[in-house]
Order: sequence, then structure tokens, then C-alpha cells
Amino acid sequence: MPKEEMTSKERMKTALSGGIPDRVPVAPDISNMVPCRLTGRPFWDIYLYGNPTLTMAYINAVKYFGMDGWLVDGGVGFTLNSPIEVESRILSRSAEAIYQKNIWHTPDGDLSETVYYSAGNPPTWTEKLVKDLSKDYAKIRHLFSGIKSYDASMMPVIEREYGDRGLNSAMIVPPGFQTFVHYFNDNLEGCVYAYYDDRDLFLELSDMHARQEMQKLDILLDCGYDAILIGASGSVTLQSPEIWDELTLPFIKESTAICRQAGVLTGMHSCGKEQHLVRQCVEQTDVGYVNPLELPPMGDCTLADIKRQYGERIALMGNLHTTNVMLSPDPNVVYRESLQAIRDAGPGGGFVLSTGDQCGRDTPDENIFAMLRASREFGRYPLDLERINEKLQELSGNGAGTL
Repeated sequence: MPKEEMTSKERMKTALSGGIPDRVPVAPDISNMVPCRLTGRPFWDIYLYGNPTLTMAYINAVKYFGMDGWLVDGGVGFTLNSPIEVESRILSRSAEAIYQKNIWHTPDGDLSETVYYSAGNPPTWTEKLVKDLSKDYAKIRHLFSGIKSYDASMMPVIEREYGDRGLNSAMIVPPGFQTFVHYFNDNLEGCVYAYYDDRDLFLELSDMHARQEMQKLDILLDCGYDAILIGASGSVTLQSPEIWDELTLPFIKESTAICRQAGVLTGMHSCGKEQHLVRQCVEQTDVGYVNPLELPPMGDCTLADIKRQYGERIALMGNLHTTNVMLSPDPNVVYRESLQAIRDAGPGGGFVLSTGDQCGRDTPDENIFAMLRASREFGRYPLDLERINEKLQELSGNGAGTL
């Protein structure tokens, strides 16, 4: 039997390990925009100046909502073997935006990028580092030169402020188009051309990246995190399943096997299409949970189907629609969809009620509170499915919570 009352950390760890907690945890994905909005500051204060840091903004949002936290950024900084200096200068500043130019001085020459910092949105890169892989390879390889040292001085601060309010994870990033799209100036098109036209260099870069991330994993495991999250946003949307199998899956297999041997929970995050990823993770890896299992048209997952196919072998975290549902002006819509998600994926445990990838900035606070209310009123284990079904019928009958 589950405990009478768990802390948020216990609740999240139990559910994401496939167990039955006291009640269904509620951890909507508000890792960026909602916490920044709640600070009342221009977003560049957080993303450019770290005042406050995004980590602290998120922790404060967890406290404000009283939700179960899902902290994934770790708070550990790394220094590379190659001596790289970054020279930054502001190109322009207005009430709406700041443009900043960054010059990366590597031992083999300079790389440049330009970042647009908005007052009310996360930053956008209008110029990225790699313009031509064959010409820039000698420079870009210095960004994957291996870990020289690390700084974990923020961990005690995070532990003090976050406490038992949720899961404290660190992230590693596998190779693939979903990773290199952030480096190529031509975005996804640049990745595709480089993969086919400069295949040997692209695969060598992937290998260097993977080795560096595995070094990070060794360090993070020593730091004592609750879990390791493998972050691969859009990985089966930005590349074919076959390319994902080639570039990304081997890293997931190796890293999750290491974590399993160390007794550390692992999660897999990938917005967009995820059916192929879930199947491969269940059949070929030691991944403990998957997130965010987005609904069509953003993704290709429904909770009832995923639970029926894989729910006994992997924990699930998702998947309220971040626009149709979470931006609704009616909290009853969110309440009803939360009950439906609990009904579809909650039985037997191994489920965290969450959202698709990243709630929008203007998500009403009342909608997040509605998720929490649904779990507190109907999410306690053992679930009373008859009572949940009666409530869903009641909401449908009076028109409340309809999309």
C-alpha cells in the first residue's frame, strides 16, 4: 500500500520508477516561460543576466503553485579542455529587445553567433556558429574537446531552496539532428546537407559530442542527483526514425545501462512524435520514464494507447495539450482533461500528470491550479475509477470542460 502522504520528491520518484505513490503527481512542463513571467521582469534579465537564474525562477514557480517539481537543469557547470574565450557585445537595445553578438575564439579561429533577447519571450538565435561544416570543422570540434573540470557550487543552494519539492535531475544530450540544429546557421537544412554531403565529418562530430556527454554523465552520477534526463527535443520529428536509430539510440542504450547499474532513474524527453521512440526505449534501453507524449497534431501519442501498450514496462509523464487545453480561458477544460488523463494512464501507478512540451507564457495560473485540484480530488490511490467516470459524465452532460 502507498504511504498516507508523500513529499513531492517521494511522489515523483515513486511514480517515475513505475510505482504507486500516494496520489498522481502533477508536474506541468513550465520549465521556461511561465516562471519567467512570474518574476515580473523582462525575460532577458533571466536568460542574459541570470537575475534571477532560470533555475531559481522555476523553483519559485513550484513554490507558488504548490505543484510537484520536475527540475532538470542540474546546476553543474563544465569547463572544456580546449581554451575557448567568448567575447560578447551588445549590438542594439530597445524596450522590446536586445541583440547580442558573441565571438567564440577557438585555437583554430573564430566562430560567431547573434542572439535576440526579447522582453517577453525566450531568446532566439538569428545567427548560429556553423556556416559550413567542412570549413568550420577545425573550430567547432573545440566545443567537444572533453571535460577539463566542473563546478557544482550551486548544488547546495538548489538543495536548500528546492528541498523535497520535487525531483532534482540533471540533463545529458544525445547526438542527432535535434542537437546539431542548434549549431548550424541553416538550421535543420544545414544538418541534413552536412549529414549527406560531409557525412564522415558529421559522424565524427556526433562521436565527439557523445563522448563528451558521457563524461558529463560520469560526473553527474557522482554528484548524487535523483535522476538523469536525456533531453532530445523533437528528435523523431527533426529526423527520420532510421536516422534516429543510427545517431541517437546507441547513446541512449549506453547511458541508461550505466545509470541502471548505478541505481539511478533515467527519463527520456522528446517533444513531437514519440511512438517510435517509446517502442525503441522499451525494447532496447533501460529508460525508466518517457515525457511528454504529445497529442496530435504536435505529436502522435494518446495516453490510453501508450498505457495499454507499454504501461507495465515504462512510466509515463504527460500530456495535456499546451494550446488547446492549457491556454483555455476556462479552467474547467483543464480540470476535465486532467481527470481524463488520470483515468487513461493513472491505474496501476507509473504516471505523472503533466502537459505537452512547454506551457506557453500566457497559460493562466488558474489552469495549473485546476490540474492540481483534479489530482487532489480524484488522484489518490487506489484510484476510484467509477467515481472518476461519473464526474467525467457529469462534466460532459452540463457542457463544462468541453473543447
